[in-house]
Amino acid sequence: MSMFRNPFDSGLRLRGGCSCGAHASQEAHARAMKADAVEAGETGEEARYERVVQSAIMRAMFPADAQRRAFLSAVGWSTAAAAISSVLPIGAATEAFAQTGPIEKKALKVGFIPITCATPIIMADPMGFYKKHGLDVEVVKTAGWAVIRDKTLNKEYDAAHMLAPMPLAITMGIGSTPTPYAMGAIENVNGQAITLAMKHKDKRDPKSWKGFKFAVPFDFSMHNYLLRYYLAENGIDPDKDVQIRAVPPAEMVANMRADNIDAFLAPDPFNQRAVYDGVGFIHMLSKELWDGHPCCAFAASREFIASAPNTYAALMRAIIDAAAYAAKPDNRKEIAAAIAPANYLNQPQIVLEQVLTGVYADGLGQVKKDANRIQFDPFPWESFAVWILTQMKRWGQIKGDVDYAGIAKQVYLATDAARLMKEAGLTPPAATSKSFSVMGKVFDPAKPEAYIDSFAIKRS
Repeated sequence: MSMFRNPFDSGLRLRGGCSCGAHASQEAHARAMKADAVEAGETGEEARYERVVQSAIMRAMFPADAQRRAFLSAVGWSTAAAAISSVLPIGAATEAFAQTGPIEKKALKVGFIPITCATPIIMADPMGFYKKHGLDVEVVKTAGWAVIRDKTLNKEYDAAHMLAPMPLAITMGIGSTPTPYAMGAIENVNGQAITLAMKHKDKRDPKSWKGFKFAVPFDFSMHNYLLRYYLAENGIDPDKDVQIRAVPPAEMVANMRADNIDAFLAPDPFNQRAVYDGVGFIHMLSKELWDGHPCCAFAASREFIASAPNTYAALMRAIIDAAAYAAKPDNRKEIAAAIAPANYLNQPQIVLEQVLTGVYADGLGQVKKDANRIQFDPFPWESFAVWILTQMKRWGQIKGDVDYAGIAKQVYLATDAARLMKEAGLTPPAATSKSFSVMGKVFDPAKPEAYIDSFAIKRS
């Protein structure tokens, strides 16, 4: 994860051209993910906090990445670190970052949907990350996304696992009363798949899918937008040529078994569970559409954040620690065992291991390996939000003029790193918005309307 990288490494790009904005390319991002996970896992939470602080300072001092690299090449990292520490003691700043005032509310309820996207939120309970930060958190398994939304709006939940588009929709009042929400952290990137019923194993060409009945978890979901994108790119109008219905993830395999649906684009572990049960096969991983795409999020209302800032800060520290631990591949089997029980995911451990380790059966007789099937990178780039808003408008969920950058900044800027850095008196990362590619098509977040206009199939 970029926020844990060593900013005194002259070879490191703090801004770049990958999906997270920290690397020169998506390939470099993939290679760095593994190295970051090892570093984050071996150096511990104090070193991770120090990396966050150091990165903030270096970004503030050298807005242009080339200047920072030239400076470090000239003087060396140790001299640079010493010089900066003489002006702004990094140790003191790190301590300020790591500490919080009295926690206003220790006993909390955090809702989650039983899917692997929620891994950091769930594992933070049995593995003690919440308790380490002074919190008594009850993670509550919840049936569906509308219930998650309503229970947070009704204040039955203090915070919740949400789909990445949901805080945007709630803030704008799409499908609910307008309520300002903030997304504190991306829970996972990648981690979804398109799964087809076994009877369609000879229909791998999406152009042959007219008349199919698809399931997605929610109307305001990356699953819905990615499925629509994929279908439209293959000449299938998602509103005219197929049916797309919202089905809770836990009910998807049963609906496929009952022949109620032909396919789904869904979160894991249900793609792998369909294979495990012999009901379906994995057509493709969502990362093949957009490698590094966001999926789920840790979100709370602005009211909760304002009324209990120290509680929220402690929650975010727990999530940072859990995400860093989950990012290390060597920890994935341990995590699978921790989240498999009935009160969490209620899944066979082997199913979760296949998802988390990326060594999995595809349902067609092959064992595949993809270490990036699911990853955990918590920084919520504003460009993610802008892309989501373009898809909301493309498919008619929002109409008229849209303040893309303003809404993205309002909802996605309240991140773990940004908020806690500000509390420590530091400047958050300047690069919060970068371009990326979806199915080979470059998205420029500065030109959202042109992006929408470029599509032949759309409702707007």
